[in-house]
Amino acid sequence: MAVTYRTYNNDTMFGSDYYKLRDFLLRLGDINYPFGRWDWMITGTYRDRDGLEKIGIWEDDGEIVALATFDTRIDGSCFFPHDKNYPHLLCEMITHAEENLSSGDGVRLMIRDGDEDFQNAAAGMGYFPTQNKDCDAVFIIDETSLDYELPDGFKITSMAETYDLFRYGQALWRGFNHEANGEGPFDFNGGDTEGYELQFRRPNVNLDLKVAVVAPNGDFVSYCGMWYEPASEYALVEPVATDPAYRRMGLGRAAVLEAIKRCGKLGAKRATVGSSQQFYYSIGFRPYMTSMFWEKKNARGN
Repeated sequence: MAVTYRTYNNDTMFGSDYYKLRDFLLRLGDINYPFGRWDWMITGTYRDRDGLEKIGIWEDDGEIVALATFDTRIDGSCFFPHDKNYPHLLCEMITHAEENLSSGDGVRLMIRDGDEDFQNAAAGMGYFPTQNKDCDAVFIIDETSLDYELPDGFKITSMAETYDLFRYGQALWRGFNHEANGEGPFDFNGGDTEGYELQFRRPNVNLDLKVAVVAPNGDFVSYCGMWYEPASEYALVEPVATDPAYRRMGLGRAAVLEAIKRCGKLGAKRATVGSSQQFYYSIGFRPYMTSMFWEKKNARGN
């Protein structure tokens, strides 16, 4: 049967296409755009929900074999998870991105280093690699220490044990330096409380893998969200944040390693994170994969 093309059906947030796309990403096992990234995107507070209808889908006999998508918002950055048995779709996927996912100054194609089929397709359409890259790191669970220590008075909890959206939101607000950068204290009532709720009420969520470190005053001061499904050997780390007032105390290490440990008990063999930060390397992650954004020459005036 011939491959057919269509766009994402966004009639309901968790409709049939949500599950079909998620199952495809799990089956593909591609950490360049893993299933957790899709879940984070579709339930994130900054998602471009209307933009979902611009995602390109290619199916063979009703089974998804390729996607042309964005990540959270349409800003020109494009991702192309695809079955490697369908390289003839690559140029069509790029064309879809150009026509639907541009931010106005062209598109940027995320291509894994060493993917010669994709690189050849992009080069043939006038694209060149840039210095803008994504780095992925991997933690091999059975071969790496998961030991950590917490300072006196601190403890581990999870959103399953302590479901508190205010403390969760505050941990991320402070941990991503919004308060330190002069944006003021976390305003729960003025924020996207519905969005916070949605992140933890989506299908397939495991709240026991959403791990926080609790300070003696009761605040969540470090947080690690983890995504894992038994259909994959990989767990995904996203997001990780530590309150600036509590850094360099081993709290981020504790949150991440505890979350990985819980995934390992469920069957995960590896944990991945989209980062090249020294923090992750220092706690046992290793460099694993690099992908470059490719752009057309003069797309940004250079």
